[in-house]
Amino acid sequence: MALRELSSLEKYLGLKKLNKYSTQGDKKVPVLQSNNGPPLVGLVTIACHLVKDAKRPNLLGDSAESRAVVQQWLEYRVTKLDGCTKEDTKTILKDLNLYLQDKVYMAGNQFTLADTFMYFGIHPLIVDLSVQEKEQYVNMARWFDHIQRSPGVRHHLPPVVVLRNRIYTSKHH
Repeated sequence: MALRELSSLEKYLGLKKLNKYSTQGDKKVPVLQSNNGPPLVGLVTIACHLVKDAKRPNLLGDSAESRAVVQQWLEYRVTKLDGCTKEDTKTILKDLNLYLQDKVYMAGNQFTLADTFMYFGIHPLIVDLSVQEKEQYVNMARWFDHIQRSPGVRHHLPPVVVLRNRIYTSKHH
């Protein structure tokens, strides 16, 4: 999964020279062998490298605070989302729903790498939910739908119906 995410990120960033990745260990941690030095190991490390290589530092945050928030969510993705159990899913979605209550993006008002990788991490959880279950997490569902509709983000993942359209009676006009 991580290798497809990195490949999608490369396409989103418009990188011309696509990298070759390998994995190591039981958890299949991604590895990028660079010509200039030691290999880069780990999803977050490689993703941040690609963003810098593409000269798109705004995706890592535009202030010290937003850079810290982006790093926090990237770490959350790797430590909490990847490999979470079915029992953890409701707690994670509830926490994200509360966090996104007054935010457009994970790091405030700007699309960042955190949005991309949290979207990739949450996608498998959302696919398994019914529409009624998704409606319990309206802020998270709003954010998820917004991100999946962002140009270039959803390369390798199928679209997910998040919220159903409501038909209002005439007395609501």
